[in-house]
Amino acid sequence: MRAVRRGGVAVWCIHHPVSTVMLTATAIVLGFFALSRLSIDLLPQLIYPQIGVRILEPGVPTNIMEDQVTRQIEEQLAITEDSTGVESTTSEGSAELELYFDYGKDIDVALRDASTRLDRAKRFLPTTIDPPIIFKRDPAQIPVMEFVVSSPLRGMTELRTWTDDVFAKYFLNLPGVASVEVGGGLVREVHVLPDQRRLSGLGLSIEDLVTAIQRGNVDAPAGRLQMAGQQYTSRTSGRVQSVAELGALPVRLPDGTAVPLAELAEVIDRHEDERIRVRYNGTPGVRITVQKQPTANTVDVAEVVNARLGVLYERQLVPEDVRVDKVSDQSVYVRHSLDNAATAALTGALLAMLIVYAFLGSVRGTLIIGSAIPISIMITFVIMALGGLSLNLMTLGGLALGVGMLVDNTIVMLENIERHQREGEYGLDAAADAAAEVNSPIIAATSTNLAAVVPFLFISGLVGLLFRELIFTISAAIVASLLVAVTLVPALAARGRPTRPSAVTRFVQRLVAGAQAIYVPLVSASARVPALSVIVALALLAGFGALFAHLTGKQAFLPTMDDGRVQVQIFADPGGSLEEMDRTVRRLEDIAVAQGDVEGISVVAGGFIFGRTQRERPNRSSIAVQLVPVEARTLSVEAWVSGYMRAVARAQIAGVKVFARPAGVRGLRTTRSDEEVSIRVQGPDLEVLAQIGERLAEGLRGRPGLRNVKHTAEEIRQEFAVRVDRGRAAELGVDVTQIGRAMKIALDGIIVSDFIENDRAYDVRVRLPRRMIDSPAALEAVLLFSAQNDRHAVYLGDVARVVLVTAPAEIRRENQRRIVEVEAALTGELSLGEVVRTLRDDLKDFELPAGYTLYFSGAYENLKKGNVLVLTLAGLALFLVFVVMAVQYESLRNPIVIMLGVPFALIGVVIGLLVTDLPLSMPVWLGVIMLIGIVVNNAIVLVEYIELLRQRGTAVIEAVVGAARLRLRPILMTTLTTVVGMSPLALGLGAGSEMLQPLAVCMVFGLLFSMFVSLLLIPSIYILLQPRRARAAPATIEPAAQPAPPQGR
Repeated sequence: MRAVRRGGVAVWCIHHPVSTVMLTATAIVLGFFALSRLSIDLLPQLIYPQIGVRILEPGVPTNIMEDQVTRQIEEQLAITEDSTGVESTTSEGSAELELYFDYGKDIDVALRDASTRLDRAKRFLPTTIDPPIIFKRDPAQIPVMEFVVSSPLRGMTELRTWTDDVFAKYFLNLPGVASVEVGGGLVREVHVLPDQRRLSGLGLSIEDLVTAIQRGNVDAPAGRLQMAGQQYTSRTSGRVQSVAELGALPVRLPDGTAVPLAELAEVIDRHEDERIRVRYNGTPGVRITVQKQPTANTVDVAEVVNARLGVLYERQLVPEDVRVDKVSDQSVYVRHSLDNAATAALTGALLAMLIVYAFLGSVRGTLIIGSAIPISIMITFVIMALGGLSLNLMTLGGLALGVGMLVDNTIVMLENIERHQREGEYGLDAAADAAAEVNSPIIAATSTNLAAVVPFLFISGLVGLLFRELIFTISAAIVASLLVAVTLVPALAARGRPTRPSAVTRFVQRLVAGAQAIYVPLVSASARVPALSVIVALALLAGFGALFAHLTGKQAFLPTMDDGRVQVQIFADPGGSLEEMDRTVRRLEDIAVAQGDVEGISVVAGGFIFGRTQRERPNRSSIAVQLVPVEARTLSVEAWVSGYMRAVARAQIAGVKVFARPAGVRGLRTTRSDEEVSIRVQGPDLEVLAQIGERLAEGLRGRPGLRNVKHTAEEIRQEFAVRVDRGRAAELGVDVTQIGRAMKIALDGIIVSDFIENDRAYDVRVRLPRRMIDSPAALEAVLLFSAQNDRHAVYLGDVARVVLVTAPAEIRRENQRRIVEVEAALTGELSLGEVVRTLRDDLKDFELPAGYTLYFSGAYENLKKGNVLVLTLAGLALFLVFVVMAVQYESLRNPIVIMLGVPFALIGVVIGLLVTDLPLSMPVWLGVIMLIGIVVNNAIVLVEYIELLRQRGTAVIEAVVGAARLRLRPILMTTLTTVVGMSPLALGLGAGSEMLQPLAVCMVFGLLFSMFVSLLLIPSIYILLQPRRARAAPATIEPAAQPAPPQGR
């Protein structure tokens, strides 16, 4: 026996236990140090290959924005290097463009290139628009926290001013905080309201007032003054310091005299027009959002913000009448999700330890095996820190999935050493011999585990971004467990002695003995008719294969995560006021509260707010409902939404359309569309597109499995159009630009200057009084030019007519062509794959005019690409696992034997999906790929021992039966520890579990079924693939390559 002893590292560790323990302690200390430096977040860092451009010009109609802004920018962005497409959404006063690239593109390089293209496009844009904003689509830009500031004593103007000037500034200097943005409320402005009659009588126009304000309210540098050997700078000080001083500015009359501005216009200190309202739990207020720096820790940022808020209250820096409500806090869901993942990992580890103890009956042996879990995790933390990973749902989930697998190698090592000890072999050399026997299967099993998943580390796309860190973490932990198995375990186990089994162990031993009494005769019988066993297994595989093909219709790209947030969108008929919209929104708020399980309701009525970006849309509003944590409610977010929509339907609110859906995890975008199902039609004419969109939407309404059916062209706006009589305008010396500016001043006004008070600048807006502009006739009475000399006064009605027209509220474009998009959300009754498959069949005969194209978009496109990707990875995993085993055995026969058992694990996967009613999603496919590398482990252990017995002179059938009897216990032990280690995740309990539950279910059921395959089918396959003459004679095949024994042994 001593002559064949090998062992390499294990032998060294057996003879150097102190060194081994100290090196292990070093790994643990470094692990704790690395853990303290890992950032915490919900998901891995996701930087989408996408660049956004936003342009704002309030009040500009949709058609004009498309023609003058969107088209110009699209033409330049479309030729950005490596771009794959450009999409745009144009609405009144705003244009948003999205530039897409392939995953893997350096987005910083793309941003620089796109910025250059945008600079070129600026030359063709109107001079009146705000500078375009270009940015990366980085989920780190999503607000970490949101508050609503309210007060029963302060008006919205005063409250907004205090929030802007005082409250928000308290948070700007906090570590990790990138920006603090304020939205809602009423922004203070000074309004100059001209008296048109007074101006006309004096021969002045509104432009004369604008000029007087701009020239009279300015500071200008005046150069340097040398005096008595000293140098002084000088300036002309003309800035107004108060509203009264602004009203006193002189305005020059045509006769050379001057009058104060206040005699020609009303100068008042007020606020911007109220076009949008913010509310939280029924109380009006001002919204404040906190954004973190891209690399900052979400939980840490939330902690410092909460701490600063506590300090403000403690020092009474927040007035008693002001209330600050926390609307959202991303760290809460992050904490809950990570706590649940950590709990699942800890529970899985304890369950695995119980299985080990039940089999071993030795506290010492259980602790030796169990030590692999914390030590491997500590080593993994070091590797994560070196790799720049964060502590997130995927990395913690990877550890939770892997805790049961971490003890597999140590079980095989310890079980073999103790078996030798039970057979009377003691001493360090005997332990080295035992370690040498299992070195090969341990390395082979670990290599196959890694070979199956390593290709995942090199793929791109959303699947790669999401799951790469999970794969990396599991791989690192498995490698760490291999190191523990061949170092610490033999060093500790070599000095032990078999212990008296406990009552639990004796019970388990009786169960195993009973299983052996049933199992060994089965193997013996099937070994004599191996073909029959294989035929039965193939028939079973064919049946479940057909069932699996059926399951492929029930597909989803990613599971829906229940973070308790519900987004409600309200679309009202055009022409309504903000007051009418607000009354409707309050009714919808009351319905949500009546549903129950509501923690808070945040409302934006009359538009949309994101930080300082504020869009006024009088016929649109949104409600964000935050439900109580999932553990505290009986309904899922999907069920809550369904109940809410039924309640809204019963309320029969006229004149509005209401769409509600789970908001999903912030920053995780699986599609370019807002909903899962998206059908797009491309064509030139907006009216035709609207008609096609309505036909498609009508066909989708009422279909099972769908809700929130709408199309992007269904909203029509009413607007006033100024029809210019160009001939008459030319006669009177008026051009279209002057008319447009006059309309702008009359309706919204223009910012002409500002004044500074208490170190804060406030805009000065010139506009006509609201009471004067209340009808088309009043618009036509707007003064363009006053009477001067021999020229009569010119009014808008002299050169144009104001008429009411309809126009699209929104224009969508893709790759510089107009589109209409029909969207629908899934109710949960049917999967994405089932819905799209039915729609494709029904739309085959859908008629389109010439020049129009219909195609599917949304999550289905990602699903198709993902399916192609995972099938490719599965094939690559099969090949690499086979290569690893062929290299290990230096033979093709045994790897073929082992690989032929892999497809049968799919039977377990199908059973798991049917039992849990889960759709086929990307996490399931990931589980299938991981199974390829794991299910071969039991077969490797079995085949290795068969080969060992044959080398000792045993015939094939006797070797198969003998190996089956001896390897049943370790196979049961390793499989059960892995399965129970994953079972907490497979149960899908708690926040954040939805993403990893399908993966865990796939692996649990796949491993359980593959265990039976390894025990019953592999022996028959092994016998069938042996030459006939070898089935009755001892083998002469060499064992798998072993490391050379150390020198001097």
